[in-house]
Amino acid sequence: MTVIALTNFLEVTDASGNVQHRFQNSKPGETINYRGHNWAFLSFIYQGAAKNRTGDNMESQLVLANNAISMGYAVQAVTRKWNVRIDSCSMNPNTFDVGRLLTTEYWLAASMGYNPEAIEVILSSSIDAVGATAPTRVLTSKEVGALPTTAAIQNR
Repeated sequence: MTVIALTNFLEVTDASGNVQHRFQNSKPGETINYRGHNWAFLSFIYQGAAKNRTGDNMESQLVLANNAISMGYAVQAVTRKWNVRIDSCSMNPNTFDVGRLLTTEYWLAASMGYNPEAIEVILSSSIDAVGATAPTRVLTSKEVGALPTTAAIQNR
C-alpha cells in the first residue's frame, strides 16, 4: 500500500492583494518553504468545493480547532472579507517538499460558526449569484447587423 502525503497551503490576502498570513497543515511546529516563502503551521482541515444548498454558489470550508489563536484568525478573515487561496499539493515522500501542485482555488472568507470544539469558516466564491448586479445588454440590429426573425440562429 502506498501512502501519499498531501498538504494544503492557505494564503490569506486583503482586498488590495497584500498577504496577511501563510499557513500549511502538514508539519506541526515547523515551516515549509513553498513558492519562495516560509509557511507556518496552523491546524486546519480544508474541505473542497461544493455547491451550496440553493445551488447558486460554490462553497468550501476551513475547519479549525477552537482556540484563541484560530478564533482570532477566523474573525479577522471574515470581518475584513479577506481573500483566501488554497493550493493542494502532493509531497515528496523522502524529502517532504512539494512534489506536485494538484489544485489552486480562490475564495472569499464569507462567514463563520463555532462550537466548543471547532471553528468553521465558510469560503464562498468571489462571484456570488445572489444579489449580483450584472449589467444586462440587448443586441440590436444597429450593433450586430441583420438579426433573424425566427429563433433559428445557426453558427457556421
